[in-house]
Amino acid sequence: MTIRNIGPAGIPNLGLGTFRMEPGEARDIVAAALSEGYRHIDTAQAYGNEAEVGEGIHASGVPRDQIFLTTKILPRDFAAADFRKATEASLTALGLDHIDLMLLHWPSKEVPLSETLPVLDALIAEGKVRFGGVSNFTIAQVEDARSILHAPIAANQVELHPFIDQSKLLPYLEAQGIPVEAYAPLAQGGVMTEPVLQEIAEAHDTTPAAIAVAWVLHKPNGIAIPKTAKADRLAGNLAAAEITLTAEEIGRIDGLSRRDGRIVSPEGLAPEWD
Repeated sequence: MTIRNIGPAGIPNLGLGTFRMEPGEARDIVAAALSEGYRHIDTAQAYGNEAEVGEGIHASGVPRDQIFLTTKILPRDFAAADFRKATEASLTALGLDHIDLMLLHWPSKEVPLSETLPVLDALIAEGKVRFGGVSNFTIAQVEDARSILHAPIAANQVELHPFIDQSKLLPYLEAQGIPVEAYAPLAQGGVMTEPVLQEIAEAHDTTPAAIAVAWVLHKPNGIAIPKTAKADRLAGNLAAAEITLTAEEIGRIDGLSRRDGRIVSPEGLAPEWD
């Protein structure tokens, strides 16, 4: 395996997540990641580091057209005028003239998609956003979005790691040709102490983290965005794209999922999960 471009947006299937970073970390790790060979960077308004991510992009010296940049807007800004204003704020903070992928960060419980998504279509038509998608959306919510957005749904970014049961959502996304972006693919470090992952990692002379990422990349249209603030871990994560797992190994990892495996489900934002 190697890094591949996935779906209609051509999203590199391995990227860098920037959630929960200390001041200065996002700028430095983005620049380091791009120098290491990463070409996919993921941030969000809620992370509070778009300006630093933009600084890291500029500092890297990598041409803009070689970088795939994703950011996200929270439901509090899903009203039509607010969504446009929030997008402009992201462009200003990032110091960029366009965003490659704009995601609705969580489904709104108040503002209908019929108000938000036409604005996203307009932003795509204007060139300020190249592609649009969703995050933390259920099957029914993705169906709703597909019926409204004229542009293709470029991705659904969801929690995905060996311990979470996504057996309903993933086949649906595969059937629709919608890429799945895995956040928290390392289960916030939980994969490191899992005996099955340790054993498979030993067989491949690598780490459980790399095996967990490789497992995501073996999924149909699977994209992994592991977060790290440590430059010495970048190469190891990137190398996960070179690991080929056997069907038996994939089956063993699939068997680690459990009903209580979800880590991220914030009150007030989380939907009724599939």
